[in-house]
Amino acid sequence: MMKSLSGRLRIAASGVLVAFLGLTGLTLDRAFRDSAMAAVHERLQAQVYMLLGAANLDTFNRLTLPQALPEARFSTPDSGLYADVMDSQGNLVWRSPSLLGMALPFFPAVRTPGDTQFAPLDASNGTPLFVLAFTVSWETTANQYRLYTFRVAETQWNFLDQLWSFRRSLWGWLLAATGVLLAAQGLILRWSLQPLRRVAAEVTEIEAGRRTELSSDYPEELQPLTTNLNALLRQSHAHVERYRNALGNLAHSLKTPLAVIHSALENEANHREQRRTLQEQLERMNRTVDYQLQRAAASGPIALSTPLPVAPLTRKILDSLAKVYADRAPRLSSEVGQTTLFHGDEGDLLEILGNLADNACKWCRHRVVVRAYPGERGELVLEVEDDGPGIPADQAPLLLDRGQRADPSVAGHGIGLAVVRDLVEEVYYGQLNISRGRLGGALVQARLRSQLNRRKH
Repeated sequence: MMKSLSGRLRIAASGVLVAFLGLTGLTLDRAFRDSAMAAVHERLQAQVYMLLGAANLDTFNRLTLPQALPEARFSTPDSGLYADVMDSQGNLVWRSPSLLGMALPFFPAVRTPGDTQFAPLDASNGTPLFVLAFTVSWETTANQYRLYTFRVAETQWNFLDQLWSFRRSLWGWLLAATGVLLAAQGLILRWSLQPLRRVAAEVTEIEAGRRTELSSDYPEELQPLTTNLNALLRQSHAHVERYRNALGNLAHSLKTPLAVIHSALENEANHREQRRTLQEQLERMNRTVDYQLQRAAASGPIALSTPLPVAPLTRKILDSLAKVYADRAPRLSSEVGQTTLFHGDEGDLLEILGNLADNACKWCRHRVVVRAYPGERGELVLEVEDDGPGIPADQAPLLLDRGQRADPSVAGHGIGLAVVRDLVEEVYYGQLNISRGRLGGALVQARLRSQLNRRKH
């Protein structure tokens, strides 16, 4: 099986071209042959009419023709043009001098006056002929008629020479045209497939590390392919960069608590103070590890992936929170359309909605509402609102930092909103806003955009 796309196109296009020109040649050849045959028929018919004009009856009412005929070839032996006349009984009445030493082939007599028969036949000596027979009713005396059949024949040599000359010219030109068209077709295919070869060359350069992504100036048919390949490359680079940054940040963040623990163990403080210091630093390390691992695990927009319906995932999160906060029994509602879609990783969406909805359940009095709808620029807008005390405007930026909590008495590590902020702003190129909602409590709005939407705007 041929693996080259260019080779397949060349073979297919060449096959179609050769078949088309071959059928064209056969059609033209058949048309010329029929036309030449019709010309022979008309020429022989004219010779018959000439013989009819020259024929006459002698004193014995016998049909005769003059020795000097208008067509000189009838008087020249083996001239290639022959004629004879037969009566209704098949008896030979007259024959042209050109038939010396040969006879016209058997031809069934035509019994109906005015009828014509035309056919290619061989003479008695094997010469190929075209023979035309025409029957007339000749009035010999008053109301007395006799049937005569005039037969005219012509050799096929002239016809065959014309046909061979035409075929040689026709197929010569067709072969020349085929060569020219195949060359032009090869150049067109090479020019048309140049973008594909360029994609392959750039992919090779990316593998060799000489470039980071594909060019953008490709034909519109290849734009979806190159755009999604670039999105995959950016996504892969972003993942690697996130993991590298997370490991670096984790190592840097753990240095201070480890140093504090090491110092506390070396000091001769009382056991209770050492225990409190160790507990604080371990909790700090735990929050740091959780935060960095959640940041690194974010997938971000996924190219060439099927969009996810938001409504089922929202319902899944709210059902889980209803069980967690069953003692408080908050009223959890979802205002998400069935056609609302998310272009990204399911785990990221669960992380964002889960953290926001969990915080809302912690602070709400009776009600939490989750909304999702497409934004004006194609982004996905997520809103989580509660009827709790709300978040003061001056505290909102602080709560987005890692480890900050509005109320230390409420359970949690204080990293949920920070993780959501990183996912929304750094992974999905969006924006996270905290304001007061219509229910009187906090309204957290997240706008998520994919890489494709980011480039469009």
